[in-house]
Amino acid sequence: HGKNLCGCGVSMDKDTSIIVQGISKRYNIGVTQERADTLRDLITQSSSRVGGFFRRKPEDKAGLDYIWALRDVSFEVKKGQALGIIGRNGAGKSTLLKVLSRVTDPTGGYGELRGRVGSLLEVGTGFHPELSGRENIFLNGAILGMHRKEIEARFDEIVDFSEVGQFIDTPVKRYSSGMYLRLAFAVAAHLEPEILVVDEVLAVGDADFQRKCLGKMGDVANAGRTVLFVSHNMSAIQRLTQESIVLDKGS
Repeated sequence: HGKNLCGCGVSMDKDTSIIVQGISKRYNIGVTQERADTLRDLITQSSSRVGGFFRRKPEDKAGLDYIWALRDVSFEVKKGQALGIIGRNGAGKSTLLKVLSRVTDPTGGYGELRGRVGSLLEVGTGFHPELSGRENIFLNGAILGMHRKEIEARFDEIVDFSEVGQFIDTPVKRYSSGMYLRLAFAVAAHLEPEILVVDEVLAVGDADFQRKCLGKMGDVANAGRTVLFVSHNMSAIQRLTQESIVLDKGS
C-alpha cells in the first residue's frame, strides 16, 4: 500500500496518508551531478561533460560547492487532509514535492506514501508531446496503475472538465500552455488518486479555471483523499487548506 522513498522501514497507522522523517536533498552548485534524476538530466549532463572537457581549468575544484534544497524536514499528513506548503522562491517547496512524488531521490531521510499519487508539478507533467490528448489520458492512467475500463469510465468527465474536447485528438505539442494545464490537471484530479500533489502551476490558468481547480481539489479532500498544495496565492491557501507548513531555506 505504501510507497517508500528510501527503502527504509516506516510504520504508518491507518489514518496516516504521508509520513516524512528527516528528508534532506543536496545539490552541487556549478558542477555536474553524479546521478541523473531524469532522462532530461542525463542528456543535459552528458552534453555538459563534453563541453566541460574543453573548458575545464586546472584550478577548478569539482564538488566543493553545494546547497541544501531540503534539510531535515519531517511531518505527517492524515488521510483527507489538505495541507498547504508555502515559502519564498527557492525555499525548497518544489523539491519537496518532487521527492514525495518520486521524481528525485532524497539525499537523506525517509518517507512513505499510502496509495496512488497524482502529481501536477509542471505544466504537462507526464505528457508525451507526440501523443494526442486522448492517448495521454490513457497513458497517464496506465502509469497510475489503472485498468483501461477504469480510465474509460472517467474519460468524458476529464474531457468536460478540461474544456479541450475539440482538440482531444490533436498532439499535445500543439497545445497552448493553458490547454496543457487544463488537461494535465483534469487527468491528475479525476483518475482517483489517493494523494493529489499540486505545485504552483495553477498560476498559468485564468482566474475562472483556477477557481474550478480549487473547487475540484476541495472535492478530492472532502472525499477522504489527501491534497498537498504549493502556492503563493494566500487566499487560495486559506480557502483550500486547514493547515500549512512554511519552508525557509530548506527547513
